[in-house]
Amino acid sequence: MKPIQAALYARVSSDQQANAQTIASQLAVLRERMQIDGCVSTADREFVDDGWSGANLMRPALERLRDAAALGAVDRLYVHSPDRLARKYAYQVLLIDELQRAGVEVIFLNHSIGKTPEDELLLQVQGMMAEYERAKILERSRRGKRHKAQTGQVSVLSGAPYGYRYVSVHDGGGCARYEVVEEDARVVRQIFAWVGHERATIGEVCRRLEEQHILTARGKTWWDRTTVWGILKNPAYAGQAAFGKTRYEAFHACLRPQRHQRLPMSRTVKTLSSDQWQSIAVPALVDCDLFAAVQEQLQENRALNRTRRRGARYLLQGLLVCKQCGYAYYGKPLSRASRKGHVRHYAYYRCIGSDAYRFGGQRLCHNGQVRTDCLEQAVWHEVKGLLMDPHRLTQEYERRLQALEQPPEDTQQRHLEDQLRQCRQGITRVIDAYAEGYLEKHEFEMRVTRLRERQKALDGQIAQLAEQAISWNELQLIVGRLEDFAAKVTAGIDSMGFEAQRELIRMLVKRIEIDQENVNIVFRIAPPATNGPGNTENMHYCWRGGQSYLDESVHALCI
Repeated sequence: MKPIQAALYARVSSDQQANAQTIASQLAVLRERMQIDGCVSTADREFVDDGWSGANLMRPALERLRDAAALGAVDRLYVHSPDRLARKYAYQVLLIDELQRAGVEVIFLNHSIGKTPEDELLLQVQGMMAEYERAKILERSRRGKRHKAQTGQVSVLSGAPYGYRYVSVHDGGGCARYEVVEEDARVVRQIFAWVGHERATIGEVCRRLEEQHILTARGKTWWDRTTVWGILKNPAYAGQAAFGKTRYEAFHACLRPQRHQRLPMSRTVKTLSSDQWQSIAVPALVDCDLFAAVQEQLQENRALNRTRRRGARYLLQGLLVCKQCGYAYYGKPLSRASRKGHVRHYAYYRCIGSDAYRFGGQRLCHNGQVRTDCLEQAVWHEVKGLLMDPHRLTQEYERRLQALEQPPEDTQQRHLEDQLRQCRQGITRVIDAYAEGYLEKHEFEMRVTRLRERQKALDGQIAQLAEQAISWNELQLIVGRLEDFAAKVTAGIDSMGFEAQRELIRMLVKRIEIDQENVNIVFRIAPPATNGPGNTENMHYCWRGGQSYLDESVHALCI
């Protein structure tokens, strides 16, 4: 007689169960039953899924089992229970029917498949109970974690990012917490300072960390850009750790398998908006202003799409923006033959929106292209002129300083805060009156709407006073230091090479807007380094025909 080709299938749901080797008990029972039935268990016929959910059919070992059954390589299959095969009853019926049509005898250790209606009913009840149990566990776990996050419990995070040490509930005496690791926290503060104060790119941060021989959290000598980006985007370093930033979507098949991956499958991770996060207070490593400045710098870097140093071919690469459509300008080399047959090489800055092939054969913008040498020479001339004549900057600073007249008094701010407190108390009294039945619904809505509008107006006035006070203090510090800053920069400006010119332009110019008739240069003039990040305002200059002038329609100045 032909020997029976027996196989077994085992599965555990979570990675925690897989790491704890709870699947070993299933394998031991299955091998014992196979030995009793006189079947031989071999490694190539043991199909094991460690840490795979039974709610879907795309599992590595299950796929190999179904392929082997279709080829006739399996005559009998041993499974511990129907819920190990699948959590959903529909999937159980599908798999059992597929295996039986392939001539495979399925044996469950806790239930035998019979032919009577009672046996089929029992199998259906087991499948439905397994599906109900999984849904109940998932919902209880989700609601429990969400409640812990709303109450500010750190235990729901289950770990700590670089710079912290996670103290579990058991080690923390019943309360989990974050402890600051000073050596790593110093590195985190340095990374934020490089990006927020010095406007360094993520690649530059990685190079500096490697030059200083700073190891990563896993002890590696090189830093990945994604790691640094994750540190800069993590709100925990500003004192508010976020729970629920991502959500797993259902498994779906990929168009093609990933490199070095056997299964063509993936699980989509959806990033939720920040208003859906649950904030949990943790020790802060950087202040909120620096964290906000870093987020703005990262957004600017992404918008400008800065090129790497080794790929820089044009002086203004990454700074040009089309005034008509908002797309960026890029450098494009061209070659033209003259009447005498000589080939001349040119380069132009061209708007992306004018390329019809990028947008289905129809261009979005009709703004013209600009010769690179002409535009670069004009912009460099304006940058030099601005640095050689710091009196222009001083006049603009003094004009803004006079516009503020004087810093707001503390008494004015205290008066507004008293009014805001009274307004909030009024809202509370109106709500209590409505709850007690003293006010009708239309009267309640009218009074609450009016009080909330007044509260919003008072909040705006208080924020405006705070901004005026900050601007007053910053301007007083800056006015007397502009000439020193310009003198330091202009020393040797005529002998600068391509890289030095490019770095200086990137430091001083925020963007260059190209219109059909003029070019608008938005300067970002930075004074000598202070203790914190500077203001983020702009000073606009327009260039037309090689001559610059102050755009009277805009009166902002970048500090």
